[in-house]
Amino acid sequence: MNSILKNLFHKKFKNLISSKSFFKKYQAQTTDNPLGLEIKKAKGCYIYDINNKKYLDLVAGVSACSLGHSNKKVLKAIKKQLKKYLHVMVYGEFIQNETVLLCKLISENVPEPLQTTYLTNSGTEAIEGALKLAKRVTGRTEIISAKNSYHGSTMGAMSVMGFEERISAYRPLVPGTKHIAYNSFDDIKKISKNTAAVILESIQGGAGFIEPKKNYLNEVKKQCEKTGALLILDEIQPGIGRTGKLFSFSYHDVIPDILVIGKGLGGGLPVGAFVASKKNMSKLKFSPILGHITTFGGNPLISAACRTTLQTIILSKLIENTRVKEKIFRDMLIHPLIKKINGKGLMLALIMDSEKSAQSLVKIALENGVILFFLLFESKAVRITPPLIISESQVREACKIIINCLNKIKC
Repeated sequence: MNSILKNLFHKKFKNLISSKSFFKKYQAQTTDNPLGLEIKKAKGCYIYDINNKKYLDLVAGVSACSLGHSNKKVLKAIKKQLKKYLHVMVYGEFIQNETVLLCKLISENVPEPLQTTYLTNSGTEAIEGALKLAKRVTGRTEIISAKNSYHGSTMGAMSVMGFEERISAYRPLVPGTKHIAYNSFDDIKKISKNTAAVILESIQGGAGFIEPKKNYLNEVKKQCEKTGALLILDEIQPGIGRTGKLFSFSYHDVIPDILVIGKGLGGGLPVGAFVASKKNMSKLKFSPILGHITTFGGNPLISAACRTTLQTIILSKLIENTRVKEKIFRDMLIHPLIKKINGKGLMLALIMDSEKSAQSLVKIALENGVILFFLLFESKAVRITPPLIISESQVREACKIIINCLNKIKC
């Protein structure tokens, strides 16, 4: 009897000192009101809390978990590499099979002249590398980016953000940056012979999943070619099949000089990469040598997860099926509080009638077992970026729950 009571007490005490009690005390916070879901496990399109409540995940780690959670193929690749070795040397010195094969696979699935990949630890580091490469190739310093863009949170990435409310507290930033209005054909004229690069998202993420107008990216590319500037396209979020093609720029007759990818490539692990021609990328080898340095970029364990993720997506029907699932979302998510749906494929944003409605929907949906989230700049937006593996029946289930949640919101 004493042992039984002791076990019961131990379990009760263990619950009292769960991670939740330490979360705000020891882990740095970025908002006063995080969702605060305490995770026990995650599998497929579902996340489970410590009480075993199941949540249908329509966020996928903010577009990162392309193959869902605990994918068997990805876990197998990780375990296989885990038995061999982990980190052995800083980037680019030793030949590591998984890392080399990942770069080869990327090269085989991007258009020429893109052929050489530099692997980094995150999307924002890849942006930094891309900006440095553009300056190195052109010998210029001016960078042009779009207003309300999001390319990361480091100082260089923030310098090309174009959203004063978020960057004013961190000035001075990197000088020589100018901002144009996304989709403004008139502003394209601001790209000049002083411009090292124009950096744009192929779909603007934080601004509300804004797609480029017809021929917009084409005209930007033409002006870049005319002036000798490079075009950097940020596909960190739209890339790796999320919009119905492997890369969103494929919807347009344009090829970037530097392609930046990340998020969905990693299979749930942190990664970023920038891809360019071999000629341009070689500039990082001299004057000075070690033009971009990273200790853990190209980590073999992460490379194994990335290669398996990319192979699985390419060889399956997941990419083409995203547009089918998009249509279900659009057909079913019709409600007076939803004013429009932005985005493409499984990168969708519900634009609500108000910020209050958006906040209420995310909160009520979580209570009802569906995970939604916000966008960075558009306060009326609600993010829908589920794993690409989400089934059509799961999409319908999610839509029914969302509509029921919307009906509970008091206008």
